[in-house]
Amino acid sequence: MGRFAVSSMLFHEYPSEYIFDYVAESGLDGIEFWVETPHFWLRGRPEDELLRCIDNHPEFAPITLHAPTLDLNPTSINPRVAAASIEYTVEAIALAERIGAGVVTIHPGKRTARRVPSAYDYERFERYIGRIRDAAEGKQVRVAIENMEPKVNSLLYTPESAAELLEREPWLYFTLDMGHALMTSVGEAIRYIDLAGERLVNVHVSATKNGRPHYPIHPDENAKLILEALAERGYAGYLTLELQDLHFSHELTSEEKILLLMKEQAVLRDIMA
Repeated sequence: MGRFAVSSMLFHEYPSEYIFDYVAESGLDGIEFWVETPHFWLRGRPEDELLRCIDNHPEFAPITLHAPTLDLNPTSINPRVAAASIEYTVEAIALAERIGAGVVTIHPGKRTARRVPSAYDYERFERYIGRIRDAAEGKQVRVAIENMEPKVNSLLYTPESAAELLEREPWLYFTLDMGHALMTSVGEAIRYIDLAGERLVNVHVSATKNGRPHYPIHPDENAKLILEALAERGYAGYLTLELQDLHFSHELTSEEKILLLMKEQAVLRDIMA
């Protein structure tokens, strides 16, 4: 059975220590901490506070980390944007190593224009991967790249492209975003699982609705089919709920978010047990 976690961004409006407390109250045993969690990000990323949160909740260790992605694009046509994006990713890998994280998830970037990626975009992508390869060398933390939404300018949004990258880069791991994959089909998500194999170390768990990802899984049969496929294959890595609170009809209180997580993990425990 895998580790059941949630993205810290579900509680984005709260201080880090509250987030850890709320996740503990929900009964989950893991947390994926986004470096861009506002209380952490906007105050200069105080590492001592994050370490204190982890020390206060040893049941979550090792946590996972998500590298910065907002406003960033490591394959941007703008060299300054690309350089800043890559540097933030390198720093996130170093932070993950220092805090003893099990996995750090990174994004592949995209073509800046809403057009099919060109050879130049893939050249920038290869330079980015090379820099991340160097940053990951000698580290204990596993660096996992995530599949993106199936959009025209995405660089990594098919199972085949992910498998090809993993074959070329044996040091690299994979984070499956269920919601992104479900925007194509259930079969697409299962192909990711089969092609990634043992390199799959984290799953961002959510359902889709009206063509959009990051909805709750507890009423969704397609999400359950993917979880069943993971269970059948003996997956024992992180299962990280990644839910968008803006999908709800009103602003959720912390208590409502905790109850939501209890419903979601009941599905996870039922299927993955």
